[in-house]
Amino acid sequence: MTGSTRIPTPSSPPPDIVRCASMDLVVTDLAASRDFYVDVLGLVVTEEDADTVYLRTLEEFIHHNLVLRRGPVAAAAAFSYRVRTPEDLDRAVAFYSELGCRVERRAEGFVRGLGDTVRVEDPLGFPQELFHEVQHVERLAWRYDLHSPGALVRLDHFNQVTPDVPRAVAHMEDLGFRVTEDIQDAEGTTYAAWMRRKPTVHDTAMTGGDGPRMHHVAFATHEKHNIIAICDRLGALRLSDRIERGPGRHGVSNAFYLYLRDPDGHRVEIYTQ
Repeated sequence: MTGSTRIPTPSSPPPDIVRCASMDLVVTDLAASRDFYVDVLGLVVTEEDADTVYLRTLEEFIHHNLVLRRGPVAAAAAFSYRVRTPEDLDRAVAFYSELGCRVERRAEGFVRGLGDTVRVEDPLGFPQELFHEVQHVERLAWRYDLHSPGALVRLDHFNQVTPDVPRAVAHMEDLGFRVTEDIQDAEGTTYAAWMRRKPTVHDTAMTGGDGPRMHHVAFATHEKHNIIAICDRLGALRLSDRIERGPGRHGVSNAFYLYLRDPDGHRVEIYTQ
């Protein structure tokens, strides 16, 4: 991660990103993945068909936080962010086009529930989705009759693996992201950085390693007892092998966490405090 070549800063202004909004995952066994995210973790089905399931957390008011789409190879299809205004999609097209990125725009969206949407392969190699118009749905924050002891209340963040963290951080700063915490060596080289747009610790993290690839997608609970309840549920269902690491306490962010693996091996973090 030394000798970084900085991605040029476009003269076009960046889109105004509000927050991380959803993850689009390709899964090889849609039924098994649906069972894991709905029956075990308690995400809410907004809509589904034979090939796609749209899920959301209990306090969400937009159409989905997670898309499961059937496919031959498990993959992260898009890291999705909401932008502040419809005009920010024009800015996104200009910003990424100036960088020479592959850019595609659909007025009807690439998935259900979204309007005009831009998808790009960013300069770091990650598939990114940007949207503003979205179908609003019932927010279930006060539907306590639907809340399990391990209720997942919001999408919290992504974690992205890239071989050149300083280069990635500089590019995300060009997009308006702010570093909240990082890990550096004695020479000041950054090996991981947590970056935000919304007022939490981070919307995404850039961590060093072979990539580009998704390290995990994280969903938040209100309290750490909710995470313990998820562990108890996994144990009772004889699914404790889904636990990869934790529960425990992060050094960076000081958050209480649990890492799980879904049926395709996608890593999911449950995160709080």
